[in-house]
Amino acid sequence: MENEKNKLKADLVIADCSQLVTCKKDALDFIGVIENGWIAVVGEKIAALGSKEEVMNAVDCSKAKVISGKEKVVVPGFIDAHTHLIFGGSRVKEYAARLITDDPKILQDMGIKTGIMVTVEMTRNASTESLYKTAAARLYNMLSSGTTTVESKSGYGLTTVDEIKMLKINEQLNESLPIDIVSTFLGAHGWPEDIPREKYINILLKEMIPWIAKLELAKFCDIWCDEGHYTEKECEKILQAARDVGIEPKIHTDAYSYIGGSDLAADMRMVSADHLNYTPRTALRKLSEANVPGVLLPVIDFAVNHPKPFNPRPMIEEGMTIALATNCCPGCWNESMQFVMALACRQHSMSAAESLRAATLGGAIALGLECDRGSLEVGKLADIQIWNVPTYEDVVYRLGGNVVEKVIKRGKVVIENSLSGFSFIK
Repeated sequence: MENEKNKLKADLVIADCSQLVTCKKDALDFIGVIENGWIAVVGEKIAALGSKEEVMNAVDCSKAKVISGKEKVVVPGFIDAHTHLIFGGSRVKEYAARLITDDPKILQDMGIKTGIMVTVEMTRNASTESLYKTAAARLYNMLSSGTTTVESKSGYGLTTVDEIKMLKINEQLNESLPIDIVSTFLGAHGWPEDIPREKYINILLKEMIPWIAKLELAKFCDIWCDEGHYTEKECEKILQAARDVGIEPKIHTDAYSYIGGSDLAADMRMVSADHLNYTPRTALRKLSEANVPGVLLPVIDFAVNHPKPFNPRPMIEEGMTIALATNCCPGCWNESMQFVMALACRQHSMSAAESLRAATLGGAIALGLECDRGSLEVGKLADIQIWNVPTYEDVVYRLGGNVVEKVIKRGKVVIENSLSGFSFIK
């Protein structure tokens, strides 16, 4: 009896899960499937998991809210480690036209403007209120399909004022919605057409980065390292300046060429290297040895009909940590990590288990958050999805739908999807 009194009292229990998939790093089967598993939550955190007997012995479940996991799959919340969540307007006309042709003259004759600067103009002209509203709508769709943590980049402002505006919207979203936002400064997404490149780099170094550090608006600093974008040396200079003021580096690299960005990621031991379409094996080995995860983006490869889709197999063989992400942006308007997983499996030959681990634990590692999320383990945040399917493989088999029945964020049920629609629980 004394022992019962000393037990933690569970607030929430998910019982009789057909599959409780922990995605623990050291799982012998790679994703840690527990058949007929139970999981108990106290406050925001996981207090016990395993068999019914193990959970009942560890915590007092007598007054807990109980959710049946019978014929359900329970997995960690998705961690989306690469998005351009905040942007103004739409480039649907460009996307639709490019389904037929990529000829610049034909596009010009059609009156269709293309590229990042189109979004920059629309984002600069958009009000803070409209940018917040459209980003919140995208986040709601992400949350309802199982994503509980999202990285969100700036990069469509390219002025100090507009970049800060985007990062402040990240703050507002993080404070007002039941989903965690990790903010990344991407002022080096490009450079304005009316400012010389060297002058803009100086603005990044002397104005943008110091102000963003002072205002504590970004955890990470990103940059695009590719032919026609920033060189390896420019990236090193800009990212080191960010690191010097407490903003850790990550990098878009090797998306359309190999100019040394992935080697730089390894040398600087960045938080992640993203895209990696043209990365040679030697650089993959360096990334693995430096413990730099690769963030892979199947939907952008699909959306642009990429000439060289990324190949995860050499990365896995070299022992790299792999994360999957939506790359939600105007050129790749995708809010579903389930769709990401389906493409990763069918188009890039990943297994269902590999894609699930990459979309959860891999994403957490790519954001430096694996200590408290990305897997279902005692002491970690209770960021949990309940899928209305019998096996985890169904998520990559049932194409184009949403298998999520419930989403639990920090121990609270925040999304309930049903046959009659879904509801948002405040």
